[in-house]
Amino acid sequence: MEMTGEQVIPLPQQRVWEGLNDPEVLKACIPGCESIERVSDTEYRVAMTAAVGPVKAKFSGKLLLSEMNPPTSYRLSFEGSGGAAGFGKGSAHVKLSPEGGGTRLAYAVSAQVGGKLAQVG
Repeated sequence: MEMTGEQVIPLPQQRVWEGLNDPEVLKACIPGCESIERVSDTEYRVAMTAAVGPVKAKFSGKLLLSEMNPPTSYRLSFEGSGGAAGFGKGSAHVKLSPEGGGTRLAYAVSAQVGGKLAQVG
């Protein structure tokens, strides 16, 4: 699955960058995310619930930040397992740029699921 999008946020670029590196903000941005625990400056442990049709599963995994170019861009990579329900992995490239008095956030996401979730979805 591939997704792209962009949004203008009415905050300075540095504030948006700081938010994107705050575990609580990341948690709010990831659908189904239940917890994010910082392991290091670039790695987090993640717990989330994903649902596709009648199949709902809890996933645990890790979120890695790479290709960091503060306060302009980075890559988020996720890898997780939902036991018998399957697995999920993906990445997102996030880019920030000034836009008027705010910041344009652009993203490109690539994700894969396998197991029962993939069979249903």
